[in-house]
Amino acid sequence: MCIFCSIIEGNIPSKKVYEDDETLAILDISQTTKGHTLVMPKKHYDNFLAMPSKEFGKLMEKTKDIAAKVTRNLDAKGCNILINTNEVAGQSVMHTHVHIIPRYDETDTVSFSFTENKLDLDEVLRQINQD
Repeated sequence: MCIFCSIIEGNIPSKKVYEDDETLAILDISQTTKGHTLVMPKKHYDNFLAMPSKEFGKLMEKTKDIAAKVTRNLDAKGCNILINTNEVAGQSVMHTHVHIIPRYDETDTVSFSFTENKLDLDEVLRQINQD
């Protein structure tokens, strides 16, 4: 059983931010920034690509509401909403979950780096649309 399923079943303690019949939101034990929250469906899916669109939509609606509450109540200046899909992209628990990472200033411990494009965008587009 995955660790998030164990948390959902109550076998592992957690700090619950929100819970309803379909969704659980808990504080991430790593706390990348103060209030770092994980939002997950109670039904197990390995990642969001495996979820039915309707269920994913519901998860994102809850994520939006929770992100607004976390950001507002912790006086954050903004937040990152992050979904890692598969191990190569940083997903360490194979159960769909969304990270809400409150941001307080530019020195927070979260960073993203975008590099200069060196690809032929027409070729990339052709590959994407080759179905």
